[in-house]
Amino acid sequence: MMKRGFYSLVTIAAISLSIAVVRAQGGVHTLFGDVQVDESKAEGVKPLIYEIVLYNIGGTIVARQFVSSNGRYRFLNIANGQYELAVLLENEEIARTRVEIMAPFKNDFRQDLALEWRPSRPPKPGSISAADYYQRPSNNEKLFNKAKRAADEKRYDDSIAALQELLTLDSKDFQAWSELGTVYLFRQSLDESEKAYLRSIAERPTFFLAQMNLGRLRASIKNFEGAIEPLSQAVKIQPTSADAHYLLGEAYLQIKKGSKAVVHLNEALKINPVGKADAHLRLATLYNAVGLKDKAVEEYEAFLKKKPDHPDKKKLEQYIAQNKKR
Repeated sequence: MMKRGFYSLVTIAAISLSIAVVRAQGGVHTLFGDVQVDESKAEGVKPLIYEIVLYNIGGTIVARQFVSSNGRYRFLNIANGQYELAVLLENEEIARTRVEIMAPFKNDFRQDLALEWRPSRPPKPGSISAADYYQRPSNNEKLFNKAKRAADEKRYDDSIAALQELLTLDSKDFQAWSELGTVYLFRQSLDESEKAYLRSIAERPTFFLAQMNLGRLRASIKNFEGAIEPLSQAVKIQPTSADAHYLLGEAYLQIKKGSKAVVHLNEALKINPVGKADAHLRLATLYNAVGLKDKAVEEYEAFLKKKPDHPDKKKLEQYIAQNKKR
């Protein structure tokens, strides 16, 4: 038996969106990630196996998998929605984070988990930001919870009906508008989803979730120009969000504003060097396109140091060999 301390989830790799051309129907997404564990401060025997558990917001287990230290988990056929991703050791939860799986097309979502052993008492689980808290009368709260349960059970019409009833009673409920946008997204009603997110932002411009989701939605349908504004606001609201910086950098890259793309892609790497390693690939693409092959080589080398087992390793090494200055 190992001597107990606790593991702290010190780095969370935000979801990496990879747009495909297949419409998402029900549960077709894949959620995967590396479990990186720093056990340099662990005492005694080190654990061999960790249990990764995916819960829906209602607390029901969606999937679970056992992985070794510094292994990789992979959950298939995951539906759009919000989830909790937990790490367990010897049946004891040692870390948990929120995960959003949300896109109108089939996607691979990546959520790396980096943990560190710290010999002290664990912190209390995080709670919702006070700035995002919305107080509802008891009847409205029941409608909101009813809508979330229906969405978790894929009864989207019921969820929409409950949210619309709530918003008739209180049109200022920015969280309900955002939730309605998400449910419309599940239904592939993209125009209605965008309208609901915009209304949420109108009611509470500093609501990070609505700004971020609107940016993701527009980027997923290749409206990169339209994604710039909400993602820029998301970065202002949460400047430490690697995901927001990465998506904003990608949007700037797509509209050929490379100098701005570089700023945000590098910021994503600064915040989450391993989890957002793909930003090196995007930077390399940018540098190669403008003829800065030496800088592209640097980015590819940095990427391979973090992801030495990448499927395209040989292609990247070939590019490096051909373009590296001697």
